[in-house]
Amino acid sequence: MHEMSNPILTVENMSVKFPTLSGVVTAVRDVSFSVGREKVGIIGESGSGKSTTGRALMGLQPPKAIVRADRMQFEDIDLLKASEHDMLAVRGRRMAMILQDPKYSLNPVMSIGEQIAETVLLHEKVSKRAARERTLAMLERVKIRDPQRVFDLYPHEVSGGMGQRIMISMMLIASPSLIIADEPTSALDVTVRQEVLSILDDLVVERNIGLVFISHDLNLVSSFCDRVIIMYAGRIVETIAARDLNNAKHPYTQGLLNALPSLDRPRDRLEVLSRDPAWLEAH
Repeated sequence: MHEMSNPILTVENMSVKFPTLSGVVTAVRDVSFSVGREKVGIIGESGSGKSTTGRALMGLQPPKAIVRADRMQFEDIDLLKASEHDMLAVRGRRMAMILQDPKYSLNPVMSIGEQIAETVLLHEKVSKRAARERTLAMLERVKIRDPQRVFDLYPHEVSGGMGQRIMISMMLIASPSLIIADEPTSALDVTVRQEVLSILDDLVVERNIGLVFISHDLNLVSSFCDRVIIMYAGRIVETIAARDLNNAKHPYTQGLLNALPSLDRPRDRLEVLSRDPAWLEAH
C-alpha cells in the first residue's frame, strides 16, 4: 500500500561526507527517495552507503560527519534544521531504529521489562504500573510465550531470536510512524529469521507505518519489501517495485540478481558481478 502523495519521509539530494586524515570521503552522494506507509528495502554491498543513509536520517552520524541535502523532511520535522534537542523527541518515539544484534543495543544491567517500560515512561506520562502492563502486552504481541518471566530476565539470558523480538517490541511500544531496520535478521538463523520478519511485517501493516529495511540480501528484501532501492558506491542506481525486480534495467541490479543461487534454475557456476567505472558517475 503506497501513499506517496503524502510521504512520511522525503529526502532530496542528500550527501554524507567524512573528513579523514587523507581528505574528505563521500560515503553517500546525492541520494533522493521518499517513504510512504510501505516497506522500502535499501540494498547494497558493504561500503555502498546504505547504513550511513539510515543513520543520517536518525541524526546518528559521527559528530564530524557533514550531511548536506536540498530537503530532508520527516512528517512535520525538517531534519536539516532539527537540533539535537529536537531529535531526542523524534528518535525512539516517532522514528525508531532496529539494529543488527540486539545484545549490543540492550543495557546488560537492566531487566528486559524495565528497559521496554522505560521507553514508555520516557515518552509518555503514565504510571509505572501502566507502563508494565503495556510492556507485557507488547511482549505478548511479539509472540513471547511467558511475558511475566521474560520481563525479569536480563539480556544475556535470552537467545538471539528472542532478543530481536524484544528489540522490536521496545522500538514499537512508543508507536513510531517510521522504523529503520539495519540488517535486523542477519545474525539469526533462517527459521528464526522468518519468524521475526513475519512479526515485523504484521506490526507494520497493523499500525500502518513506514519501514526502511537496510540489507545486503537481495533475496530477502525482494520477498519482504514493497519497493527496493539499490545503492552502489554511495549512489542510488535504481529504485524499483519488488515484484518488478526481474525487469530491473540497471546492469548492477541485473548482476546482483544473476549472482543469486536459485533452486528453480540450478547452475554449475554463479555469475561473478562485474562493475563498470561509469556507474560511479552521476546518471
